[in-house]
Amino acid sequence: MTQSDGRIRVLYSFPLRLGADRVCYTAWQQVNGLAAAGADLIVFPASLARSVAPGVKVYPTLAWGRKFRIPYRVLGTMRAVALHDWIVARRIEKLAGQIDIIHTWPLGALETLKTAARLGIPTVLERPNAHTGFAMEVVQKECERLGVTLPPDHEHAYNAEKLQKEELEYGLASHLLCPSDFVVRTFLDKGFAKEKLVRHIYGYDERVYYACSEPRDPKRGLTMLFVGVCAVRKGVHYALEAWLKSPACKDGTFLIAGEFLPAYQQKLAPMLSHPSVKVLGHRNDVPELMRKSDILVLPTIEEGSALVTSDARASGCVLLVSEAAGGVCLHMENALVHRVGDIAALELHITMLQEDRSLLERLRAASLKTTPEITWTAAGARLLDAYRETIRRPQPEYSVTE
Repeated sequence: MTQSDGRIRVLYSFPLRLGADRVCYTAWQQVNGLAAAGADLIVFPASLARSVAPGVKVYPTLAWGRKFRIPYRVLGTMRAVALHDWIVARRIEKLAGQIDIIHTWPLGALETLKTAARLGIPTVLERPNAHTGFAMEVVQKECERLGVTLPPDHEHAYNAEKLQKEELEYGLASHLLCPSDFVVRTFLDKGFAKEKLVRHIYGYDERVYYACSEPRDPKRGLTMLFVGVCAVRKGVHYALEAWLKSPACKDGTFLIAGEFLPAYQQKLAPMLSHPSVKVLGHRNDVPELMRKSDILVLPTIEEGSALVTSDARASGCVLLVSEAAGGVCLHMENALVHRVGDIAALELHITMLQEDRSLLERLRAASLKTTPEITWTAAGARLLDAYRETIRRPQPEYSVTE
């Protein structure tokens, strides 16, 4: 049960470096958002890259003080996250009766989930991406179609050991936290019960991402922006083909901000050489790039809920995204959304915005109007509501063996 003041007591377990980049940043923002929403938080990260909100109790598992932490490159990631999981599972034993819910992350949760089930503590497992089996399958299929080979250690290459462990975690968690309807659909298609899936959202930092107030010249060429790791799963090849087929490429610019997988870049070299396409590499000025762009394109083939979509909305970009991007947006209301792999639809959407600047401005204004609903603070409040929903629901019964 919750504390007498109604605050939910949360144990947040994160098997990586909280506050670093990518999912480490997502987890850090979740912790801060939960604190702002009023959760009583104990956080067990592997290590800490930056401080969290005041009042949050943090106890790293693989770091001691400010100077010493176990390097993952020594143990290997799978062993390191397993060690974190083992430590958290044993800490939970001493916290029984002091926790209302446990929030876990993939690959570092198996023993924690077993212990929680035995102690009768509700658990949620974060799903920052689609069902892993689905993700591996569609990425492998698209790579084969393009003739691009992923390195064996690439995070989205097929990995039977990783998939098996994640599927065990899926089964043990009370509920799975899904940041988009697309993620929900990939689990439903794999046979999961709707009742096991709980929706929440990710957010954006309004102190970093905000729109420029200066009016835009309707006569200038369109600026379309892609931000992220330039890998097959992100669909950069679809964006390039659609852009070069549209009239926008005649006087517009397609900016690509991100590092390329070498084999993928080589495959796309003819399209990347077009004078309207600018490959920028990794950039540290993404918010400014977004403020200067008209469109954020993300024709991804699988995703969780790409943070870049909310960042771009807040910065004044109109989203041109696939239905797999997980963006918090509505087609023809504040964005343009296409089916995965539908190059003709994406070409049409680029052309529509090129030829009808009033549509571009209408979508932009509608998008900016509702961005306060998708900040990290709003996401924290919604996540806390997801915890309440999980705690209220009947908990599944497990036969857990040590």
